[in-house]
Amino acid sequence: MKTTCITILFWPLSMLLLSDDSQSSRTEVKYNFTEMNYSLIPVDINKNITILDLSYNQISLNVTDTRVLQTYFLLTELYLIENNIIMLYNNSFGNLSNLEILNICTNSIHIIQQGAFIGLNKLKQLHLCQNKIFQLNPDIFVPLKNLILLNLQGNLISYFDVPRMFHLELIILYGNPWNCSCSLLNLQKWLNTSNVTLENENITTCAYPDILKRYSITTVPYNAECYSKFSPPINEDLYNHSQSINNSTFNSSLNNLKNSEHTLLGKSWAFLLGVVVTVLMTSFLIFIAIKCPIWYNFLLSYNHHRLEEHEAETYEDGFTGNSSSLSQASHTNSEETTVIFEQLHSFVIDDDGFIEDKYIDTHELREEN
Repeated sequence: MKTTCITILFWPLSMLLLSDDSQSSRTEVKYNFTEMNYSLIPVDINKNITILDLSYNQISLNVTDTRVLQTYFLLTELYLIENNIIMLYNNSFGNLSNLEILNICTNSIHIIQQGAFIGLNKLKQLHLCQNKIFQLNPDIFVPLKNLILLNLQGNLISYFDVPRMFHLELIILYGNPWNCSCSLLNLQKWLNTSNVTLENENITTCAYPDILKRYSITTVPYNAECYSKFSPPINEDLYNHSQSINNSTFNSSLNNLKNSEHTLLGKSWAFLLGVVVTVLMTSFLIFIAIKCPIWYNFLLSYNHHRLEEHEAETYEDGFTGNSSSLSQASHTNSEETTVIFEQLHSFVIDDDGFIEDKYIDTHELREEN
């Protein structure tokens, strides 16, 4: 009876242990496709695979490879060492929520998009060694909340901005051309004050400036000027304080920019107004120059004046145009000439009330007289 009771009590525990053993045996499904000259990730692999090694192939991790990887959602370890990967796109590992180890060393990666590691919530080890990474955006590490090991050895990184709330236990940074100017002060403080371990610290040295080449990045002596320029290591309160300072600086810069824009805007309006006035004045002068001769002729046609005596004689000579009349007029006396001139050029009403016609022939006029 006691034996039966003990069996009943421990039966659920035994079933639980058996289920754990079966689950552990199920999760240990490993496929090794190293040196198979694959250019794409194979699609005919068991979907229950947990460890996939595709090292030493020709895989580029393009869009097709990304789609295939989404189907292996049980993967816990993925090795893509020494392939042809040059870029990590957004959501390259989006469905691999169980992945704990990702090794992409010895490729030609030089660009990592900000959302490349989205979905890797359980990732613990990230190996990006021996690539051509020049700069890392700290935001790419935000989804990696459980990351404890980061391997950046042998890249082209000269500056590393430590992400917020970065809880690493081991970091590998040697083999990079570190610039030990003031910009590296925050990294040094984080390495010296956090619980992280810097592997191969003695050979993780400065590449420039020349006077600091023998110093480790954790022991570089910084002067007071560097401490005044850069904020303390990543810390929630200090981070918020630095953010407020940056915001105030940004706002002041923005105000200065707006003021300069208003000044430039005023000057531009003045210049535009000057151009418009110049164009209008030029057009007006051209208009006046074109229209003046017409107005002058128009006014001149009404500018009559009484002919002088010598002008009258000249006009009479030109008007008759008859040589015989000229000869006859030469034999007349001055009184007759005056009478004839007044009769020809008189436009006023005489005392008798008749208007004389200036076109009456002079011969007829003489005969009547």
